[in-house]
Amino acid sequence: MRFMSEQPERWTQASVYPDMWTDPGDDPRESEGAPPEGELATLQDYLANYRMTLLMKCEGLTPEQLAMRSVPPSTMSLLGLVRHLAEVERDWIGWLGHEPLPKLYGVRDGDFDGAVADQAVVDASYADLKREQAAMDAALAGFQDLGERVGKDRISIRELLVHRVEEYARHCGHADLLRECVDGRVGQ
Repeated sequence: MRFMSEQPERWTQASVYPDMWTDPGDDPRESEGAPPEGELATLQDYLANYRMTLLMKCEGLTPEQLAMRSVPPSTMSLLGLVRHLAEVERDWIGWLGHEPLPKLYGVRDGDFDGAVADQAVVDASYADLKREQAAMDAALAGFQDLGERVGKDRISIRELLVHRVEEYARHCGHADLLRECVDGRVGQ
């Protein structure tokens, strides 16, 4: 396990706002169109933006940098976050009342502990995330009533969607700090 030992100098790609990740005109999360209409479209838009944010925080890094545990004693890394969110997406299927799926990475904390500096692990982790996101999105696509309650805990679709947004938002905050520790790149 490799931990960060020296502090990198802060930097940004932005020229207009030096404390941001990128200039607003270059930010793929910014759109020219009208904002989403309705609660479902708004939740989906926020989720899509947080998913994109996570990927942006991981862009341009080597497998070693992605796997770096930069906030000791935590085992958290950017690659670990990618793997964790794949695992969480997979787990949410069970919340809908489907049969729970086996863990992607085996034992508890396998998502973070198995985040090692190997290109094959990196590639597989990104593929896992994409696949699990698509599966959960497809499973939710059949629900139009956000108040509908599902699963053994009778969770509403609304609550599940808000929880998904919250999970990504929380981990994007972690990703901001992890990335800054890795190479000094500031968050946005």
